[in-house]
Amino acid sequence: MAYDFDLYVIGAGSGGVRSARFAAGFGAKVAVAESRYLGGTCVNVGCVPKKLLVYGAHFAEDFEQSAGFGWTLGEADFDWAALIANKDREINRLNGIYRNLLVNSGVTLHEGHARLIDPHQVEVNGQRYTAKHILIATGGWPQIPDIPGREHAISSNEAFFLKELPKRILVVGGGYIAVEFAGIFHGLGADTKLLYRGELFLRGFDGAVRKHLQEELTKRGLDLQFNADIERIEKQADGSLKVTLKDGRELATDCVFYATGRRPMLDNLGLENTGVKLDKRGFIEVDEQYQSAEPSILAIGDVIGRVQLTPVALAEGMAVARRLFKPEQYRPVDYNMIPTAVFSLPNIGTVGLTEEQAREAGHKVQIFESRFRPMKLTLTECQERTLMKLVVDAETDKVLGCHMVGPDAGEIVQGLAIALKAGATKRDFDETIGVHPTAAEEFVTMRTPVAG
Repeated sequence: MAYDFDLYVIGAGSGGVRSARFAAGFGAKVAVAESRYLGGTCVNVGCVPKKLLVYGAHFAEDFEQSAGFGWTLGEADFDWAALIANKDREINRLNGIYRNLLVNSGVTLHEGHARLIDPHQVEVNGQRYTAKHILIATGGWPQIPDIPGREHAISSNEAFFLKELPKRILVVGGGYIAVEFAGIFHGLGADTKLLYRGELFLRGFDGAVRKHLQEELTKRGLDLQFNADIERIEKQADGSLKVTLKDGRELATDCVFYATGRRPMLDNLGLENTGVKLDKRGFIEVDEQYQSAEPSILAIGDVIGRVQLTPVALAEGMAVARRLFKPEQYRPVDYNMIPTAVFSLPNIGTVGLTEEQAREAGHKVQIFESRFRPMKLTLTECQERTLMKLVVDAETDKVLGCHMVGPDAGEIVQGLAIALKAGATKRDFDETIGVHPTAAEEFVTMRTPVAG
Protein backbone atom coordinates (compact mmCIF):
# COMPACT_ATOMS: atom_id res chain seq x y z
CA MET A 1 0.00 0.00 0.00
CA ALA A 2 1.17 3.54 -0.78
CA TYR A 3 1.04 5.86 2.21
CA ASP A 4 0.90 9.66 2.28
CA PHE A 5 3.82 9.68 4.72
CA ASP A 6 6.50 7.27 5.89
CA LEU A 7 6.32 8.78 9.37
CA TYR A 8 3.59 10.88 10.96
CA VAL A 9 4.58 12.48 14.26
CA ILE A 10 1.92 13.71 16.68
CA GLY A 11 3.48 16.39 18.89
CA ALA A 12 6.12 19.00 18.00
CA GLY A 13 7.99 18.93 21.30
CA SER A 14 11.68 18.16 21.65
CA GLY A 15 11.41 14.42 20.95
CA GLY A 16 8.91 14.70 18.11
CA VAL A 17 10.80 17.44 16.30
CA ARG A 18 14.12 15.61 16.65
CA SER A 19 12.66 12.39 15.26
CA ALA A 20 10.88 14.17 12.40
CA ARG A 21 13.89 16.23 11.33
CA PHE A 22 16.30 13.33 11.29
CA ALA A 23 13.84 10.97 9.61
CA ALA A 24 13.37 13.55 6.86
CA GLY A 25 17.15 13.92 6.64
CA PHE A 26 17.38 10.16 6.11
CA GLY A 27 15.06 10.47 3.12
CA ALA A 28 11.68 9.68 4.69
CA LYS A 29 8.51 11.59 3.88
CA VAL A 30 7.49 13.07 7.23
CA ALA A 31 4.68 15.16 8.71
CA VAL A 32 4.25 16.61 12.21
CA ALA A 33 1.00 17.71 13.83
CA GLU A 34 0.96 20.18 16.71
CA SER A 35 -2.16 21.63 18.32
CA ARG A 36 -0.58 24.04 20.82
CA TYR A 37 2.96 25.35 20.52
CA LEU A 38 6.12 24.38 18.71
CA GLY A 39 8.85 23.17 21.04
CA GLY A 40 6.52 21.45 23.48
CA THR A 41 6.57 21.74 27.26
CA CYS A 42 10.30 22.41 27.59
CA VAL A 43 10.40 25.48 25.36
CA ASN A 44 7.03 26.96 26.27
CA VAL A 45 6.04 26.05 29.84
CA GLY A 46 9.00 24.09 31.14
CA CYS A 47 12.76 24.11 31.35
CA VAL A 48 13.51 27.16 29.17
CA PRO A 49 11.16 29.78 30.68
CA LYS A 50 11.73 28.31 34.15
CA LYS A 51 15.49 28.76 33.83
CA LEU A 52 14.95 32.38 32.73
CA LEU A 53 12.83 32.96 35.84
CA VAL A 54 15.51 31.30 38.00
CA TYR A 55 18.08 33.73 36.59
CA GLY A 56 15.71 36.58 37.43
CA ALA A 57 15.24 35.37 41.00
CA HIS A 58 18.99 35.06 41.57
CA PHE A 59 19.63 38.78 41.08
CA ALA A 60 18.25 39.57 44.54
CA GLU A 61 21.21 37.65 46.02
CA ASP A 62 23.68 39.21 43.62
CA PHE A 63 22.60 42.70 44.63
CA GLU A 64 22.86 41.80 48.31
CA GLN A 65 26.30 40.23 47.96
CA SER A 66 27.73 43.02 45.81
CA ALA A 67 28.27 45.23 48.89
CA GLY A 68 31.05 42.90 50.03
CA PHE A 69 32.89 43.70 46.81
CA GLY A 70 32.60 47.45 47.21
CA TRP A 71 29.43 48.16 45.29
CA THR A 72 26.80 50.56 46.58
CA LEU A 73 23.46 50.18 44.85
CA GLY A 74 20.28 52.18 45.04
CA GLU A 75 17.10 50.44 46.09
CA ALA A 76 16.33 47.64 43.65
CA ASP A 77 12.88 47.52 42.10
CA PHE A 78 11.56 44.37 40.44
CA ASP A 79 9.05 44.47 37.58
CA TRP A 80 7.34 41.08 37.08
CA ALA A 81 5.52 42.23 33.93
CA ALA A 82 8.82 43.20 32.29
CA LEU A 83 10.36 39.80 33.07
CA ILE A 84 7.33 37.94 31.68
CA ALA A 85 7.21 40.12 28.54
CA ASN A 86 10.91 39.54 27.87
CA LYS A 87 10.46 35.81 28.53
CA ASP A 88 7.53 35.70 26.08
CA ARG A 89 9.60 37.43 23.41
CA GLU A 90 12.38 34.85 23.78
CA ILE A 91 9.91 31.93 23.67
CA ASN A 92 8.33 33.35 20.50
CA ARG A 93 11.80 33.50 18.96
CA LEU A 94 12.40 29.85 19.86
CA ASN A 95 8.99 28.86 18.42
CA GLY A 96 10.13 30.40 15.15
CA ILE A 97 13.39 28.47 15.28
CA TYR A 98 11.52 25.19 15.75
CA ARG A 99 9.26 26.05 12.82
CA ASN A 100 12.29 26.74 10.61
CA LEU A 101 14.04 23.55 11.74
CA LEU A 102 11.05 21.51 10.64
CA VAL A 103 10.24 23.29 7.40
CA ASN A 104 13.87 23.60 6.29
CA SER A 105 14.40 19.88 6.82
CA GLY A 106 11.50 19.08 4.49
CA VAL A 107 8.92 18.12 7.13
CA THR A 108 5.26 18.93 6.47
CA LEU A 109 3.78 20.83 9.43
CA HIS A 110 0.08 20.45 10.26
CA GLU A 111 -1.06 22.93 12.92
CA GLY A 112 -4.07 21.33 14.55
CA HIS A 113 -5.15 18.46 16.79
CA ALA A 114 -4.32 15.04 15.33
CA ARG A 115 -6.53 12.06 16.11
CA LEU A 116 -5.94 8.44 15.23
CA ILE A 117 -8.61 6.94 12.98
CA ASP A 118 -6.94 3.54 12.72
CA PRO A 119 -3.39 2.15 13.03
CA HIS A 120 -2.25 3.89 9.84
CA GLN A 121 -4.49 6.94 9.59
CA VAL A 122 -4.76 10.29 11.37
CA GLU A 123 -7.22 13.15 11.03
CA VAL A 124 -6.18 16.79 11.42
CA ASN A 125 -8.40 19.81 10.75
CA GLY A 126 -10.89 17.58 8.95
CA GLN A 127 -8.27 16.09 6.62
CA ARG A 128 -7.16 12.46 6.77
CA TYR A 129 -3.62 11.24 6.12
CA THR A 130 -2.15 7.77 5.97
CA ALA A 131 1.26 6.82 7.31
CA LYS A 132 3.37 3.67 7.45
CA HIS A 133 4.55 4.62 10.96
CA ILE A 134 2.90 6.93 13.48
CA LEU A 135 4.92 8.36 16.39
CA ILE A 136 3.11 9.67 19.47
CA ALA A 137 5.16 12.36 21.23
CA THR A 138 2.42 14.39 22.91
CA GLY A 139 4.20 14.82 26.26
CA GLY A 140 2.71 15.37 29.68
CA TRP A 141 0.28 17.72 31.40
CA PRO A 142 0.24 18.96 35.00
CA GLN A 143 -2.31 17.49 37.38
CA ILE A 144 -4.20 19.28 40.15
CA PRO A 145 -5.83 16.87 42.62
CA ASP A 146 -9.60 16.73 42.82
CA ILE A 147 -10.20 18.70 46.01
CA PRO A 148 -12.89 21.27 46.82
CA GLY A 149 -11.79 24.59 45.36
CA ARG A 150 -9.27 23.12 42.90
CA GLU A 151 -10.50 25.65 40.31
CA HIS A 152 -8.82 28.38 42.37
CA ALA A 153 -5.38 26.74 42.05
CA ILE A 154 -2.88 27.06 39.21
CA SER A 155 -0.27 24.72 37.72
CA SER A 156 3.08 25.40 36.07
CA ASN A 157 1.22 26.08 32.80
CA GLU A 158 -0.43 29.18 34.27
CA ALA A 159 2.50 30.26 36.46
CA PHE A 160 4.46 31.49 33.44
CA PHE A 161 1.65 33.86 32.45
CA LEU A 162 0.55 35.41 35.76
CA LYS A 163 -0.31 39.07 35.22
CA GLU A 164 1.39 40.05 38.47
CA LEU A 165 3.65 38.50 41.08
CA PRO A 166 1.51 37.20 43.98
CA LYS A 167 2.29 38.82 47.32
CA ARG A 168 1.71 35.44 49.04
CA ILE A 169 1.92 32.03 47.40
CA LEU A 170 1.63 28.41 48.50
CA VAL A 171 3.59 25.97 46.34
CA VAL A 172 2.32 22.42 46.81
CA GLY A 173 4.50 19.42 45.99
CA GLY A 174 7.80 17.74 46.78
CA GLY A 175 9.32 17.19 43.34
CA TYR A 176 11.84 19.30 41.48
CA ILE A 177 9.19 21.54 39.85
CA ALA A 178 7.77 22.51 43.25
CA VAL A 179 11.22 23.15 44.69
CA GLU A 180 12.31 25.23 41.70
CA PHE A 181 9.20 27.41 41.66
CA ALA A 182 9.30 27.93 45.41
CA GLY A 183 12.83 29.28 44.93
CA ILE A 184 11.72 31.49 42.04
CA PHE A 185 8.81 33.10 43.87
CA HIS A 186 10.77 33.47 47.11
CA GLY A 187 13.73 35.00 45.27
CA LEU A 188 11.51 37.51 43.50
CA GLY A 189 10.07 38.71 46.79
CA ALA A 190 6.82 36.80 47.28
CA ASP A 191 5.96 35.46 50.73
CA THR A 192 6.37 31.80 49.80
CA LYS A 193 5.43 28.59 51.59
CA LEU A 194 6.30 25.14 50.22
CA LEU A 195 3.87 22.43 51.36
CA TYR A 196 4.63 18.75 50.92
CA ARG A 197 2.68 15.83 52.30
CA GLY A 198 5.82 13.72 52.88
CA GLU A 199 8.64 13.90 55.42
CA LEU A 200 11.18 15.54 53.07
CA PHE A 201 11.09 16.72 49.46
CA LEU A 202 12.94 15.35 46.38
CA ARG A 203 12.25 11.67 46.98
CA GLY A 204 14.68 9.58 44.95
CA PHE A 205 17.56 12.05 45.27
CA ASP A 206 20.54 11.33 47.51
CA GLY A 207 19.67 11.72 51.19
CA ALA A 208 22.55 14.11 51.88
CA VAL A 209 21.45 16.30 48.95
CA ARG A 210 17.87 16.46 50.18
CA LYS A 211 18.88 17.34 53.75
CA HIS A 212 21.47 19.90 52.64
CA LEU A 213 18.99 21.69 50.38
CA GLN A 214 16.44 21.77 53.18
CA GLU A 215 18.99 23.48 55.42
CA GLU A 216 19.99 26.01 52.76
CA LEU A 217 16.43 26.93 51.82
CA THR A 218 15.54 27.35 55.50
CA LYS A 219 18.55 29.65 55.95
CA ARG A 220 17.23 31.80 53.12
CA GLY A 221 13.89 32.19 54.85
CA LEU A 222 11.79 29.93 52.65
CA ASP A 223 8.94 28.48 54.76
CA LEU A 224 9.09 24.69 54.33
CA GLN A 225 6.10 22.79 55.69
CA PHE A 226 6.40 19.00 55.49
CA ASN A 227 3.70 16.47 56.41
CA ALA A 228 1.22 19.08 55.23
CA ASP A 229 -1.59 18.55 52.73
CA ILE A 230 -4.49 20.70 51.55
CA GLU A 231 -8.07 19.64 52.20
CA ARG A 232 -9.87 22.54 50.47
CA ILE A 233 -9.40 26.00 48.98
CA GLU A 234 -11.97 28.79 49.40
CA LYS A 235 -12.02 32.13 47.65
CA GLN A 236 -12.64 35.11 49.95
CA ALA A 237 -14.58 38.29 49.22
CA ASP A 238 -11.35 40.29 48.82
CA GLY A 239 -10.01 37.84 46.22
CA SER A 240 -7.58 36.12 48.55
CA LEU A 241 -7.69 32.40 49.24
CA LYS A 242 -8.34 30.54 52.49
CA VAL A 243 -6.58 27.18 52.49
CA THR A 244 -7.60 24.54 55.01
CA LEU A 245 -5.06 21.80 55.66
CA LYS A 246 -5.89 18.22 56.61
CA ASP A 247 -4.49 18.85 60.09
CA GLY A 248 -7.09 21.61 60.57
CA ARG A 249 -4.76 24.58 60.16
CA GLU A 250 -5.86 27.49 57.98
CA LEU A 251 -3.53 29.54 55.79
CA ALA A 252 -4.28 32.79 53.96
CA THR A 253 -2.67 33.27 50.56
CA ASP A 254 -3.12 34.96 47.19
CA CYS A 255 -2.16 32.01 45.00
CA VAL A 256 -2.03 28.21 45.31
CA PHE A 257 0.36 26.58 42.86
CA TYR A 258 0.18 22.79 42.49
CA ALA A 259 3.27 20.90 41.29
CA THR A 260 2.17 17.42 42.30
CA GLY A 261 2.86 15.41 39.19
CA ARG A 262 2.14 15.17 35.49
CA ARG A 263 0.00 12.81 33.45
CA PRO A 264 0.51 11.67 29.84
CA MET A 265 -1.33 13.95 27.40
CA LEU A 266 -3.54 11.46 25.54
CA ASP A 267 -6.82 13.40 25.47
CA ASN A 268 -8.97 12.77 22.39
CA LEU A 269 -6.08 11.03 20.64
CA GLY A 270 -8.19 8.15 19.32
CA LEU A 271 -6.14 5.40 20.94
CA GLU A 272 -9.33 3.37 21.24
CA ASN A 273 -9.25 2.98 17.45
CA THR A 274 -5.95 1.09 17.70
CA GLY A 275 -4.40 -1.77 19.66
CA VAL A 276 -2.22 0.58 21.75
CA LYS A 277 -2.14 -0.44 25.42
CA LEU A 278 -1.56 1.73 28.50
CA ASP A 279 0.27 0.66 31.64
CA LYS A 280 -1.29 0.86 35.11
CA ARG A 281 -0.07 4.47 35.48
CA GLY A 282 -1.74 5.52 32.24
CA PHE A 283 1.39 5.80 30.07
CA ILE A 284 1.71 4.16 26.65
CA GLU A 285 3.31 0.72 26.90
CA VAL A 286 6.24 0.33 24.50
CA ASP A 287 9.02 -2.18 24.00
CA GLU A 288 12.75 -1.44 23.89
CA GLN A 289 12.35 -0.02 20.39
CA TYR A 290 9.48 2.30 21.40
CA GLN A 291 6.92 0.19 19.54
CA SER A 292 3.48 -0.05 21.12
CA ALA A 293 1.19 -3.09 21.10
CA GLU A 294 0.05 -1.73 17.72
CA PRO A 295 3.05 -2.44 15.44
CA SER A 296 2.67 0.70 13.30
CA ILE A 297 2.45 3.04 16.30
CA LEU A 298 5.45 4.15 18.35
CA ALA A 299 5.75 6.48 21.33
CA ILE A 300 8.56 8.39 23.04
CA GLY A 301 9.18 11.02 25.71
CA ASP A 302 7.00 11.90 28.67
CA VAL A 303 4.08 9.95 27.21
CA ILE A 304 5.85 6.63 27.93
CA GLY A 305 6.78 7.64 31.50
CA ARG A 306 10.36 6.34 31.60
CA VAL A 307 12.80 9.20 32.26
CA GLN A 308 10.90 12.43 31.80
CA LEU A 309 13.73 14.73 30.73
CA THR A 310 14.08 16.71 27.51
CA PRO A 311 17.51 15.29 26.52
CA VAL A 312 16.13 11.77 27.02
CA ALA A 313 13.20 12.50 24.67
CA LEU A 314 15.72 13.84 22.13
CA ALA A 315 17.76 10.63 22.37
CA GLU A 316 14.62 8.49 22.02
CA GLY A 317 13.46 10.49 19.00
CA MET A 318 16.85 10.04 17.35
CA ALA A 319 16.80 6.30 18.08
CA VAL A 320 13.39 5.91 16.42
CA ALA A 321 14.45 7.85 13.31
CA ARG A 322 17.62 5.80 12.95
CA ARG A 323 16.00 2.43 13.52
CA LEU A 324 13.26 3.08 10.96
CA PHE A 325 15.19 4.91 8.26
CA LYS A 326 18.94 4.54 8.87
CA PRO A 327 19.30 1.18 10.69
CA GLU A 328 23.06 0.99 10.15
CA GLN A 329 23.37 4.00 12.50
CA TYR A 330 20.91 2.72 15.11
CA ARG A 331 21.99 2.30 18.70
CA PRO A 332 19.68 1.94 21.69
CA VAL A 333 19.31 4.70 24.29
CA ASP A 334 21.40 4.01 27.39
CA TYR A 335 19.40 5.02 30.46
CA ASN A 336 22.35 4.59 32.81
CA MET A 337 24.32 7.57 34.10
CA ILE A 338 21.81 10.21 32.97
CA PRO A 339 22.87 13.52 34.55
CA THR A 340 20.21 15.89 35.79
CA ALA A 341 19.94 19.26 37.51
CA VAL A 342 17.39 20.89 39.76
CA PHE A 343 17.44 24.65 39.32
CA SER A 344 16.62 25.34 42.91
CA LEU A 345 18.46 28.20 44.61
CA PRO A 346 21.08 26.81 45.24
CA ASN A 347 21.21 24.38 42.30
CA ILE A 348 21.47 20.59 42.46
CA GLY A 349 23.51 18.57 39.98
CA THR A 350 23.57 14.79 40.08
CA VAL A 351 24.63 11.79 38.01
CA GLY A 352 24.74 8.07 38.78
CA LEU A 353 23.63 6.22 41.89
CA THR A 354 22.64 7.81 45.16
CA GLU A 355 24.23 6.40 48.30
CA GLU A 356 20.95 4.68 49.11
CA GLN A 357 20.65 3.12 45.64
CA ALA A 358 24.26 1.91 45.71
CA ARG A 359 23.81 0.18 49.07
CA GLU A 360 20.49 -1.29 47.97
CA ALA A 361 22.18 -2.72 44.85
CA GLY A 362 24.66 -4.54 47.09
CA HIS A 363 27.71 -2.36 46.58
CA LYS A 364 30.18 -1.97 49.41
CA VAL A 365 30.58 1.79 49.25
CA GLN A 366 32.93 4.53 50.33
CA ILE A 367 31.42 7.99 50.65
CA PHE A 368 33.42 11.17 50.10
CA GLU A 369 31.82 14.46 51.10
CA SER A 370 32.87 18.07 51.23
CA ARG A 371 30.87 21.00 52.60
CA PHE A 372 32.32 24.46 52.29
CA ARG A 373 31.48 28.13 51.90
CA PRO A 374 32.13 29.15 48.28
CA MET A 375 34.99 31.59 47.72
CA LYS A 376 32.64 34.17 46.21
CA LEU A 377 30.79 34.44 49.52
CA THR A 378 33.85 34.98 51.75
CA LEU A 379 33.57 38.77 51.37
CA THR A 380 29.84 38.75 52.10
CA GLU A 381 27.53 38.05 55.02
CA CYS A 382 25.98 35.06 53.20
CA GLN A 383 26.49 31.78 55.05
CA GLU A 384 25.44 29.46 52.20
CA ARG A 385 27.44 26.24 52.00
CA THR A 386 28.09 23.98 49.03
CA LEU A 387 27.84 20.18 49.21
CA MET A 388 29.85 17.83 47.00
CA LYS A 389 29.59 14.06 47.32
CA LEU A 390 31.05 11.01 45.60
CA VAL A 391 29.69 7.48 45.98
CA VAL A 392 32.48 4.99 45.27
CA ASP A 393 32.49 1.18 45.00
CA ALA A 394 35.02 0.17 47.68
CA GLU A 395 35.99 -3.03 45.84
CA THR A 396 36.42 -1.75 42.24
CA ASP A 397 37.20 1.92 43.05
CA LYS A 398 34.65 2.88 40.41
CA VAL A 399 32.77 6.13 41.01
CA LEU A 400 29.10 5.15 41.10
CA GLY A 401 27.54 8.54 41.77
CA CYS A 402 28.34 12.21 41.92
CA HIS A 403 26.13 14.79 43.65
CA MET A 404 26.37 18.53 44.25
CA VAL A 405 24.32 21.31 45.82
CA GLY A 406 25.68 24.76 45.09
CA PRO A 407 26.20 27.46 42.43
CA ASP A 408 26.45 26.11 38.86
CA ALA A 409 25.98 22.51 40.02
CA GLY A 410 24.40 21.51 36.71
CA GLU A 411 27.27 23.00 34.70
CA ILE A 412 29.87 21.18 36.80
CA VAL A 413 28.13 17.81 36.91
CA GLN A 414 27.63 17.74 33.13
CA GLY A 415 31.40 17.39 32.69
CA LEU A 416 31.68 14.80 35.44
CA ALA A 417 28.90 12.78 33.79
CA ILE A 418 31.26 12.03 30.90
CA ALA A 419 33.83 10.66 33.34
CA LEU A 420 31.26 8.45 35.07
CA LYS A 421 29.89 7.26 31.72
CA ALA A 422 33.44 6.29 30.76
CA GLY A 423 33.83 4.28 33.98
CA ALA A 424 36.16 6.59 35.91
CA THR A 425 37.59 5.39 39.21
CA LYS A 426 38.25 7.39 42.34
CA ARG A 427 41.94 7.11 41.48
CA ASP A 428 41.20 8.82 38.13
CA PHE A 429 39.57 11.66 40.06
CA ASP A 430 42.50 11.83 42.52
CA GLU A 431 45.08 11.96 39.73
CA THR A 432 43.25 14.72 37.86
CA ILE A 433 44.72 18.14 38.59
CA GLY A 434 42.14 20.69 39.66
CA VAL A 435 41.41 24.10 38.17
CA HIS A 436 42.30 26.57 40.92
CA PRO A 437 40.60 28.44 42.48
CA THR A 438 37.23 26.90 41.62
CA ALA A 439 34.55 25.05 43.50
CA ALA A 440 34.73 22.25 40.92
CA GLU A 441 38.28 21.31 41.93
CA GLU A 442 36.87 19.98 45.20
CA PHE A 443 35.67 16.92 43.27
CA VAL A 444 39.30 15.93 42.57
CA THR A 445 40.73 16.81 46.00
CA MET A 446 38.46 14.79 48.33
CA ARG A 447 40.77 12.18 49.89
CA THR A 448 39.26 10.90 53.12
CA PRO A 449 36.07 8.85 53.08
CA VAL A 450 33.39 9.90 55.57
CA ALA A 451 31.61 6.52 55.63
CA GLY A 452 31.88 3.04 54.18
